[in-house]
Amino acid sequence: MSTFTSGLRSSASNEWTTPKDLFDELNREFKFTVDAASTHENALVDKHWTLAEDGLAQCWDGERVWCNPPYGRQIAQWVKKASEAVGGVVVMLIPARTDTSYWHDYVFPNASDIRFIRGRLHFSQSKTAAPFPSAIVVFERWA
Repeated sequence: MSTFTSGLRSSASNEWTTPKDLFDELNREFKFTVDAASTHENALVDKHWTLAEDGLAQCWDGERVWCNPPYGRQIAQWVKKASEAVGGVVVMLIPARTDTSYWHDYVFPNASDIRFIRGRLHFSQSKTAAPFPSAIVVFERWA
């Protein structure tokens, strides 16, 4: 999955590049039309939004969105945006921090599917596993 970096920088970073095999499996199922949080170098879908285009400012309605958002303080805004998109599907790769407010406010009441990933992901270009568990969260809201 893509984020606003060209690769995993460090465990202190909030930007984690999507494992390609995980994305490919999900893309076969969902057929994404846009990558909402990427760089030009690591975009996984032809139509993509970088930091300059600001995926949070874009309309996600009617799209089939892939989103591996930056995992910092803004993550709640990304999850909220995904939970409110209408007329399409949004699939997110996020930390499985089920004790956080954004999980209780947006994921649990609005997700159509939550897939917890067994073990810890090895994000692209990382030699070690992530220091947190991950989940695939699907939001489907058809108009």
